[in-house]
Amino acid sequence: MNEWREETDAIISELLEDGSNPESEYTIEHHFACQNFDRLEKLAVDLFKVGFEVTDAEELELEDGSLIFCFDASKDGSLETDRIVAEIESLLPLCEKYGVDYDGWGTFFEE
Repeated sequence: MNEWREETDAIISELLEDGSNPESEYTIEHHFACQNFDRLEKLAVDLFKVGFEVTDAEELELEDGSLIFCFDASKDGSLETDRIVAEIESLLPLCEKYGVDYDGWGTFFEE
């Protein structure tokens, strides 16, 4: 989990250094990908049930010509490392359950 903590600290630091408001509520988007649409869809349903807003899955073609499906699941909250890492820790077992890759998280600059 240290890798997610370090990555999360780095993302938050960059946002704050650029002048993003630390007091704002942020939409944290978690990214997921899988070559099997059915498994991805099952994860999306589970995430929706526990309060995440889930985007429609998109199909992307990789450089090698293979197809992959991806979607984002988001929740609003504070821009705090502990909170975001705890959210990631709750998502990883679900990813493992369905064989879906967790592809990190992101958010947007807030005034």
